[in-house]
Amino acid sequence: MIKTFLCERLSWILFILSLHVLFVFVAFLDPAIPIWPVLYMLLLSGVACMIFLIVRYHKESGFYRSLLEWEETLDLTQMIEPNSPFEKIVTESLIRQTENLKQMASEHLTALEQEKDDLLSWIHEVKTPLTTMHLMIDRIEDEKLKEEISYEWLRIHHLLDQQLHQRRIPFIENDLFIEETNVKEILVQEIKSLQSWCMQKGIGFDLELQVTQVLSDAKWLAFILRQILTNAVKYSSSSDILFKSYVRNGRIVLEIKDFGRGIAIQDLPRIFDKGFTSTTYHSDHVATGMGLYLARKAAQSLLIHIEVQSKLNVGTTFSLIFPKRNDFHHITGV
Repeated sequence: MIKTFLCERLSWILFILSLHVLFVFVAFLDPAIPIWPVLYMLLLSGVACMIFLIVRYHKESGFYRSLLEWEETLDLTQMIEPNSPFEKIVTESLIRQTENLKQMASEHLTALEQEKDDLLSWIHEVKTPLTTMHLMIDRIEDEKLKEEISYEWLRIHHLLDQQLHQRRIPFIENDLFIEETNVKEILVQEIKSLQSWCMQKGIGFDLELQVTQVLSDAKWLAFILRQILTNAVKYSSSSDILFKSYVRNGRIVLEIKDFGRGIAIQDLPRIFDKGFTSTTYHSDHVATGMGLYLARKAAQSLLIHIEVQSKLNVGTTFSLIFPKRNDFHHITGV
């Protein structure tokens, strides 16, 4: 701050120094003017200027220091009162801009809330004809056509489900209810919803669950498993998907292992990034890059740690490591 203050006042300092040099130069040229009194007067003037600069620094730097330390919360109460007319101009300008920003932020927030509510309402309305379509699909006699339409129906259903949960994730803390949850029942339910797709691709399931009860939110845990399971089915064929649960270091671990196409080693650190699909399979236009991103976001709120091991053209293993009971002390509803 001292360096900034001196740079700001540099023109005044140079002006005063040039005047002092001019006085010495005139006294040196004119023999009638005694040099020592002039030097003494300039010394006193220099000391006075130094004291003046120190006083002005302490008086003026406080205001600008408060601007530097001002937190980005649009809270004007942290600013100190202006002392000079220029400081008042700065303060008034900041107040006007801050009020405008607050108003714009409020308007944008209201618009976003309205857009979210409209989208959620639309998703719920679309679910009704989707349910009707599912009942109509069950009446189709041509098995091949039925499988193809069922697969497309399932894709639409999952995309809508993703959108619905994507809009809810920012407010997930208000929607959590942590309780003892039967993970086997959730897995069976999710497998059943993918039954027709799995039969079409020749995929089976093997459950080896040593532990079936976990501490979590059933609805959001089902969403996380749905994203991982959907990917496992999507990128596998004519193989089994294995589920294992056990206790490791006092924590329950649920493994989901498939024998599909796997993930390239350079892609592993990025699979949870929003919108990331693959650097290996560029022709895969079906992937949205949102499933695992949303799964990670939901898992973080549930304090579930997700580990991934994969080898290209061999398979992938997702491990969900559940928290201990005392890890949920800050989440209501336990």
